[in-house]
Amino acid sequence: MFDASQPRLEAGHEAEGKPAALVAWALYILSIPSANVLVLVGLVVSYAARGSATGVARQHIEAQIALFWSVFWWTIALWVLIAISSVASIVLIGIPFLLLFLLLWFLLSVWFTVKSVLGLLNLLADRPA
Repeated sequence: MFDASQPRLEAGHEAEGKPAALVAWALYILSIPSANVLVLVGLVVSYAARGSATGVARQHIEAQIALFWSVFWWTIALWVLIAISSVASIVLIGIPFLLLFLLLWFLLSVWFTVKSVLGLLNLLADRPA
């Protein structure tokens, strides 16, 4: 017997969630030009679409969420190191470290963007992330 107050637990169509995954990857790709603002929008899209996505699209959405959080924590760590080396640069000792940590932060942003492009290409080819 079907109870209307309970959610239906049947599997959705295989492509369900794919448009949201495409949008989230595209927003992740625009992270550098948007100063990471669109990444937050992409994260919201990923979390919102996660419940209804199935199959490969679900794997991509999970990969997007995991990618965001790993890069988020690395970014926090680098910004802490940048702040410490900025204070140390007052004494001129921290300038090389400041430049090194800024370079690492830039490389992390580039890696995030490249990983997002590869994720989008994999999604378009219907391969798991």
